[in-house]
Amino acid sequence: MIDFRPDQPKSEQVLAEMRRRIKEGHYKPGYPVPGEPRMAEEFGIARRTARKVINALIAEGLVYTVRNIGTFAADPNTGGPPEQISPQADPEQTEAE
Repeated sequence: MIDFRPDQPKSEQVLAEMRRRIKEGHYKPGYPVPGEPRMAEEFGIARRTARKVINALIAEGLVYTVRNIGTFAADPNTGGPPEQISPQADPEQTEAE
């Protein structure tokens, strides 16, 4: 959970944290990022706020969604699904961070 600052919207603070995690490689291209329910629970925010964050990440080309499956980290070069998904040792470990 984030120690939220009172002078900035929670959605902006969560968005900044998710950007940081994606850019630092906590979520590898083609691997899942937290969806609305999990993001809401992890950060202690409303699902509506989580939806706003996910929509902003999509607009920035940092994540993409697959209908009825989930939201995934995007290829940094294309902003969409990677052509090839590189294996990672433990996908659960990356999601939990």
